[in-house]
Amino acid sequence: QVQLRESGGEVVQPGASLRISCTTSGASSSDYTMAWFRQAPGKEREFVAALRTGDGRTKYSDSVKGRFTMSRDRAKMASYLQMNSLNPDDTAVYYCAGRGGNLIYGSLGDSNQYGYWGQGTQVTVSS
Repeated sequence: QVQLRESGGEVVQPGASLRISCTTSGASSSDYTMAWFRQAPGKEREFVAALRTGDGRTKYSDSVKGRFTMSRDRAKMASYLQMNSLNPDDTAVYYCAGRGGNLIYGSLGDSNQYGYWGQGTQVTVSS
């Protein structure tokens, strides 16, 4: 059974950087798509970033483009989200999502396309 586990969330000050991680266990597919979503209190879950391991292509939401970078360690079947210039609007629970195979680019931001989800890690940006 595929399991995803996030780690690295913490309380940081505005302007700080933080890297959160997602480790995968039980996956057998050589190519897969990983993504990060987030959910702030009182708001719907929103897409943050996605990466296709087959070609390394990434996609970001407009709100994080230029500040966040998603990467992966294929051997460890792990993905990372490097977050720079954090601001209070980035405060949320960050969820890792995944699926086997390479999702078409236009669907990378669709949460319904991902069958595996982690439990989330809390990121709080506050002074």
